[in-house]
Amino acid sequence: MTCMTAARSPLSPADRPGLGLRERKKIKTREAIRSATYGLIKDQGYDATTIEQIAERAEVSPSTVFRYFPTKEDIVLTDEYDPLMLEELRARPAGEPWMTSLRHIMFRALDWSMQDSPEMVRMRAHLCVQVPAVRSRMFESMSETGRLLCGAIGDHFGLDPDDLRVRVYAMSLIGGLMEVSMYWAESDFKGDLKDLMHQALDVMEHGLPTEKP
Repeated sequence: MTCMTAARSPLSPADRPGLGLRERKKIKTREAIRSATYGLIKDQGYDATTIEQIAERAEVSPSTVFRYFPTKEDIVLTDEYDPLMLEELRARPAGEPWMTSLRHIMFRALDWSMQDSPEMVRMRAHLCVQVPAVRSRMFESMSETGRLLCGAIGDHFGLDPDDLRVRVYAMSLIGGLMEVSMYWAESDFKGDLKDLMHQALDVMEHGLPTEKP
């Protein structure tokens, strides 16, 4: 999910069962564009990197880049893991506590991302903190991720995904996890990201501690 993804993951998004050749090609094209973008940003910085340069390095046309990603910020922020995460979330055992399922999925997604490219994970978090355009688009994209999560929450609890309570809960989760990434980057990537996520999920599950340390 946004702001939280190179060795490959155990199951590359392009290799998911049931995907047709056309969809696999689309995913691989997006991955090529994303890889080219991060390589250029590493070499010359975010602002100096143009869509034309990205297209040339990815060996596609600029129009193809825009067909897959409306803005340069979207290239940085999006990945292919949301569908995988939702599939895994819906496949969790019936009756499993929601937070147990959520922890499993979030840590699995983090493992995928860190195995693919720890440097990319850190660069994405850094850009979210340092580049206003990326940060602004990140907050805009939260609603898109939120709609996906609302569907999963609605399925789990037997609620309407458009129920206000579901929407508030989904956006609270997404916002909290965004803050984990921002905090990690602002702290110069000190500490273990999985430990920080554990802390965030503890707050979401139990609320703030009532006693001072």
